[in-house]
Amino acid sequence: MLLKRDNSCLIIIDVQERLISAMSEADAVVANTGVLLKAAERLGIPVLFSEQYPKGLGPTVAALAPYAAKAGPVTKTDFSCATAPGFVERLRATGREQAVLAGIEAHVCVLQTALGLRQLGFPVFVVADAISSRKAASAALALDRMRAAGVSVVTTEMVIFEWLARAGSSEFKELSALVK
Repeated sequence: MLLKRDNSCLIIIDVQERLISAMSEADAVVANTGVLLKAAERLGIPVLFSEQYPKGLGPTVAALAPYAAKAGPVTKTDFSCATAPGFVERLRATGREQAVLAGIEAHVCVLQTALGLRQLGFPVFVVADAISSRKAASAALALDRMRAAGVSVVTTEMVIFEWLARAGSSEFKELSALVK
C-alpha cells in the first residue's frame, strides 16, 4: 500500500530531552524527524505529537519543539498512544487513516503504538530511520515484530516521495532537496 498525502497523519512519539541522549543514532532520529515535519508542513499533512511523562522526561527536543508547540502534544503515561486518553480521538479527528510513526523508544512506545493502531484498523507505517532505542538490537527486534503484525517499514525518503507522488512541482524541488 502506498502512502497518500491526503490520507496520512504523521505521529511523533516521545522525542524528548531526557530520552534522546541515551538513544542509538539520536542525531539521525532528530534530523530525519525534522525532515518529515518539514515535508508534512509543506504538504498540509496533520501532525500529532506525544510526550511521555514530560515532568520527568522533559519536553520535546528543542530542534522539534516549534512543531510540537503548534500541534499541542498529548501528554501520556501509557506507553502506547493508542491507549493514551484523547490520542485516538485526535487522530480520528484528522480524518486520516494512514498513521506514519517516528520517535522513541522503538521497542516500547513506538512498538506498542504501532500494534495498538493496527488493532484499531489503521494502516501503520513506521519510519525506520526516524526511530531508535537505547540498544540497536532492541530497535531491530521491534521492527521485526511490527513487520510480522502488518506494519509497513519505510524510510524518510520513501515517505516524502510517496507523499509527493510525482516530480516537476515546486513541492518536489523543495522537498527532494531535504533528502540530498
